[in-house]
Amino acid sequence: MIDAEYVLPLRWSDDAGRDELVGYLGELSRWIPVLVVDGSERALFDRLAVALPPAVRHMAPEPWPGGNGKVAGVVTGLRHARAERVVIADDDVRYTEDALARVVQLLDQAETVRPANYFEPRPWHARWDTSRSLLNRALGSDYPGTLAVRRSLLLTAGGYAGDVLFENLELLRTVRAAGGRERRADDLFVRRMPPTVRHFLGQRVRQAYDDFAQPPRLIAELSILPLVMLAVLARRPRFVAAGVLGLVVLAELGRRRGRGTRVFPATSALWLPLWLGERGLCVWLALGARLRGGVRYSGGRLLRAATPRRELRRRVAASLAGGGIPAAPAPDATGSASPQSPRLVAEAAEGEPT
Repeated sequence: MIDAEYVLPLRWSDDAGRDELVGYLGELSRWIPVLVVDGSERALFDRLAVALPPAVRHMAPEPWPGGNGKVAGVVTGLRHARAERVVIADDDVRYTEDALARVVQLLDQAETVRPANYFEPRPWHARWDTSRSLLNRALGSDYPGTLAVRRSLLLTAGGYAGDVLFENLELLRTVRAAGGRERRADDLFVRRMPPTVRHFLGQRVRQAYDDFAQPPRLIAELSILPLVMLAVLARRPRFVAAGVLGLVVLAELGRRRGRGTRVFPATSALWLPLWLGERGLCVWLALGARLRGGVRYSGGRLLRAATPRRELRRRVAASLAGGGIPAAPAPDATGSASPQSPRLVAEAAEGEPT
């Protein structure tokens, strides 16, 4: 058994993929303890609780400030995890035993590890989005749907903000603000299931909104549409073609980085022009959402993409001085959860689990 814990935060609107996920978690629980923090409606919560293998712990998220329910799930999981090393993963991430063992081992060298995702299978929209990942790899590293962290550092830092959209970046920045080291494992590839086409289309503006946390990138992407229009008006389309070709070459370098050719097909970078056109439009829609009070998220709006680094350092310093947030009580001598366990509360509560 791997000396770590796997935390899966989820919130489902339906359970169409339940059987496949349960099968994966059953296999996973033979390698590593698994904790599912489930913010779904009561009926979905109960059906998943019945379907999960006995070895998988299942609980509702505890309250956490902000409208990003995933952050509440992650912080709850960190409080209730029984190991120092924690692997956090979305419900579409599929680890192999070897990849899981390696990402945990890398936590011996850092406080957080960022592996790389790839889509399998690869429908058209997964190929489209892969081109974005390749450009990220060329310019630094991509932001995957899974991270490994040392829970004590994040708990001492006071968790991380739940009122932001780009929660992966917020977690990484919080670790760095608390003095933690980040290991970018660009050659550690973890499979990700592709979203439905409907979900993919619904994420276009939200992904563009993330760039409000990265001003240089935001400015570059806001310039795409004006530059194309100027080139068309000046009858200089070759300038646009040259720029796009240069970025395709850059994405191809991202594909080759860290032996990425093992998982990214040879045509992956050629999808980048489609993504550039999408982002050039959606980033302006994201700006409009910003002016209206934020991007729509889970029935509300989130204004901030992430916390500015200077503000985050001040908040983390105050939390470190105050001792952070406590871990949850351990099980008693009989192995039972304490009365404060969210699982017991959820099982006894009327209505929804949250």
